[in-house]
Amino acid sequence: MYHSSTQRKRWTFCNGQQLERCREEANRNFHSKAAATGKVQQNDFRLLKPHEELAICKHYEKRLLDFCSVFKPAMPRSVVGTASMYFKRFYLNNSVMEYHPRIIMLTCVFLACKVDEFNVSSAQFVGNLRESPAGQEKALEQILEYELLLIQQLNFHLIVHNPYRPFEGFLIDLKTRYPVLENPEVLRKTADDFLSRVALTDAYLLFSPSQIALAAILSSGSRAGINMESYLSESLKLKEDRTTLAKLLDGMKCMSNLIRKYELPKSEEVVALKQKLEKCHSLDLLLSTNSKKRKGYEDDEYVAKKPKVDEQGKLP
Repeated sequence: MYHSSTQRKRWTFCNGQQLERCREEANRNFHSKAAATGKVQQNDFRLLKPHEELAICKHYEKRLLDFCSVFKPAMPRSVVGTASMYFKRFYLNNSVMEYHPRIIMLTCVFLACKVDEFNVSSAQFVGNLRESPAGQEKALEQILEYELLLIQQLNFHLIVHNPYRPFEGFLIDLKTRYPVLENPEVLRKTADDFLSRVALTDAYLLFSPSQIALAAILSSGSRAGINMESYLSESLKLKEDRTTLAKLLDGMKCMSNLIRKYELPKSEEVVALKQKLEKCHSLDLLLSTNSKKRKGYEDDEYVAKKPKVDEQGKLP
C-alpha cells in the first residue's frame, strides 16, 4: 500500500538537503510577504531565520509527543505517528511566524484522532488540556478554525503509513521463519526505543515505514549482540540482491546518524526564541490573516495536563 501511496509520491524525499531547501523557501516566502506590508525589511532582525524556525518546530513536536503520551484515554501509537507526520509536513511549507505551532500542534493531534478512527469527542480531547472550561472551549474553537487550513496544507493527503505495523510483521516473521532467534520478543523494548527516538528526526520524511521498522529490528539486535545477517540474506532473500542489501544497510546507518545528531534546543534557547516569535506575531505583518487565528493557544504551560503523581512522588 505504501508504494502506491501519496506518502511515497509526495512526502518521501531523497535526502535531507531537499527538506532543508523546503524549509528555507518557506522562511523566505514569509520574509517576502512580511516585507510587502512595509512594516519590516526583507531581512529584518526581528524575523526568525530558518534554523530558528527549525528549533521552535523541534520544541513543539516534542510537546506534541508529550501531550499524546499522557492523553486519556491512552492514544494508539499510530495516531501519535500520524499527528507527528502532519506537523512535520505542515512546517515544510509554512512558517511558524505565520501559523503559531502551539495551535497547529493540537490541530494535528485532533485531526489524526479522526483520520485514524481513535474515537474521542471534542470535549474529551480538550479535557486533556490543563485549562479552565472557558479556556478549553476557546482552544477547541481555534482547533476547529485551523482544521481545514491544515487539511489544505497537507494537500488532502491524510493517510499516513507508520512503521508500527511492519514492525509487528517483522517480529511475526522472525518467530515463524527464523528459529536461530529463540525469542524475538527480546528485541521489542530496544526496538521501541529506536522507533520513539527516530520519530523525532526527519526519518519519516526520508524512508519507507518498512525500512524504519527493519532498522529498528536490526538496531535492537545489534545492541543485544545478536547477528541478524542470516535473517537478511536467507529469510529476506537478499543474499543475491547486493544492491538492495547495501541500500538497506546505508539507510540504517543514516537513521542511526540522524538519531545520534538530533538535539532538542536548550531551554534558554527556547525561551529566547519564543519571545522573538511572540514579538514577530505582535507585528501583525499579514493583514489578510486573522490575528486571533495566528496567535494560537495562549499559554504554553497549559498545553497538556501533568501526569498524576502518587503519595510517594512516583508516576502511576
